[in-house]
Amino acid sequence: MAPQSKDFPVQPQTPPGEEWRMTPRPEFISPSYKAAGKLEKKVAIVTGGDSGIGRAVAVHFAREGCDVVIAYFNETRDAEETKAECEAAGAKAVLHQGDLSTKQACIDLVDFCLKSFGQLDVLVLNAAVQRVCDDIRKISEAQLEATFRLNIFSHFYTIQRALDVLKPGSSIIITSSVNTFHGHAVLLDYTSTKAAEVGLVRSLATPLANMGIRINAIAPGPIWTPLIPSTMGDHVTEFGKKTPMGRAGQPSECAPAYVYLACNDSSYVSGQTIHINGGTVVNG
Repeated sequence: MAPQSKDFPVQPQTPPGEEWRMTPRPEFISPSYKAAGKLEKKVAIVTGGDSGIGRAVAVHFAREGCDVVIAYFNETRDAEETKAECEAAGAKAVLHQGDLSTKQACIDLVDFCLKSFGQLDVLVLNAAVQRVCDDIRKISEAQLEATFRLNIFSHFYTIQRALDVLKPGSSIIITSSVNTFHGHAVLLDYTSTKAAEVGLVRSLATPLANMGIRINAIAPGPIWTPLIPSTMGDHVTEFGKKTPMGRAGQPSECAPAYVYLACNDSSYVSGQTIHINGGTVVNG
């Protein structure tokens, strides 16, 4: 069973945080998960794939027969652990380090995937940054720009390049947030980018359908990832307790939904958002 919120002690880290330093360590795959070869002969890029939800997605994809490009910022130890887990599942996995807040880095990522595997079938845009601030007047121009550059600009740039190579049947999946639908008083710039992601998904669904490509979002609630201890401070002890289920979720509880959206099981699903949030009803 996933750890309860009360099990999360204060553990200061520098953002974006490192999974290997966390107590307890997040669960990235459930012992009960049974793979069925749903992504055999496919290749995926997972941004922010070193840890948290990204690690869980990469490992689940690998279990399903998918080769993976694990894109990460500077968390090398975490990234190497994820790569090893993917390879242990029988998949090929390669690491790509870079700052995706620049357009060229996004182009380079897709080009690296093509050089490594010769194809791209699933694009998971998961990398994000958040900073706590309780007053919009205190959000600097530099912080605002940095948040938007990574959390939304990078999606535009990566999709622009990926559409040159994605074929009919391909899938794009963006990690949004429950905060899109009910707001968050101290994550103003982050929440704004998460809402922009849903707008992007809904706007691209029709033009991409004409290309045979699907695009969807997943909006997690409070999930135990490195972003939490590295940004929430002392509030980490209360993390997830306000959900109807009374606890935070684990990355392992999110990743199967990414498998669903990546494979042919969701062939009639595009422009949608899947909510994995512990029972919070958002009507969106």
